[in-house]
Formats: sequence, structure tokens, C-alpha cells
Amino acid sequence: MCGRFVITLPNDAMAQLFQAAPANDLPQVPNYNVCPTNPVHVVTSLDCNRRLVPMRWGFIPTWYQHPTDGPLLINARAETIATKPAFASACRQSRCIIPMSGFYEWTKDKDGNRLPWYIYNSNADPLALAGIFQTWVQGDQTIHSCAIVTTLANQTLATLHSRMPVILPPESWAKWLGEKGKGAALLMTAAPEKDQTFHRVDRLVNSNRASGPSLIDKI
Repeated sequence: MCGRFVITLPNDAMAQLFQAAPANDLPQVPNYNVCPTNPVHVVTSLDCNRRLVPMRWGFIPTWYQHPTDGPLLINARAETIATKPAFASACRQSRCIIPMSGFYEWTKDKDGNRLPWYIYNSNADPLALAGIFQTWVQGDQTIHSCAIVTTLANQTLATLHSRMPVILPPESWAKWLGEKGKGAALLMTAAPEKDQTFHRVDRLVNSNRASGPSLIDKI
């Protein structure tokens, strides 16, 4: 599961990291509380030409008459992505990478209070999450939207949640984007143990209106 995340890498550094040409209308960074339906940074590749572009986080199936016609699809399960009608075409043809610095997950205490945790790479490198995207068109309205691919959590993160995003190492970026043949399904597995770490953060992040670097401070 991934329902909220953080992006602190400057746009030019992000473009350089992924060797992608940046769009002019990228979301503002840093953002310590990226929420569903927000515009997010997405790396795409067409004929091996990578672009860093903004997209709505919340995949919109082609048959929706309005973006809110059905459930908000921010995640796509790796186990069913190739067969689920909403995602099958995008899984084959429109894969992308969604960069971030880290993401939040929640547990509950004995009283049912939601306790937030911040998850990030142990070496502090940015995360590159497997994603899919689609262009939705109705009349004169066009929306480019995306979803994050999730899989069963590894043992490190399973203490927080049963699922985690598919995190791609740099050597897998080209294959996931379709630049180096097929076999992307082999990439939709949990990251190796101990690649990620996490710490508790303040419950202030439970609000989607919260902002600022203190949201990821360890408590």
C-alpha cells in the first residue's frame, strides 16, 4: 500500500537522475505530504526518449465518464495488474516510474489511534516506484493519470503493513519502461530485505493539509 509520500529531490536533479527531459509544469518541490489526486512527478519513455512529466495520482479508467465515477485507484496490485480491466492495457503499454524520497504507512495502537511511519531507503537514495499511466479524454477534458504498483511486503516492512510499493533498482529502470525488451513482470516483486528503513513520525501527517519538513522528523 502507498497512500501518501514525500518528494524532496529538485526537479533538475530528478531529470538528471533518470536522464529524462523535464516538462515545464512539474509539481513544486519539496512536498512532504503528497496526497492522492495531487499532481506527481512521473518518468515515461517513448522510443527510449525519457520525459519527466506531471500526472494526477489516481488512475482513471477509460470508461469513466467523470474522474470521480468510481473508486480512487492510486495503487495497482502486481498479482492482478495484467488481468484487471482497469489496468491490463496500461500494464502492457504504459509503464512509468514514480520518484519519491519516501512514503508513509500507518499502524494502530491498542486504542485504535493511527500511528504514522516514514519509510525510505537505508542509504537515503531516492526511491523509484513502478507505476502505470493512462490518458483519459472526455469531450474537451484530458487528464494524464497514474497508479503505483504494489506487492507483498518484505519482512522488513511487513511489521507495518502486508503490502509495499514495487521499488525498482536503477538496473531495472530501462526494462520496466520497455526500453530493453519484455520481462517486466519479473520486476514486480518486493525489494530486498534491509534496503529500506523506517521511523515513527508525528501524527500531524494524518491530516492531508499538513506540510513542512518536520513531518518526517523522527519521534
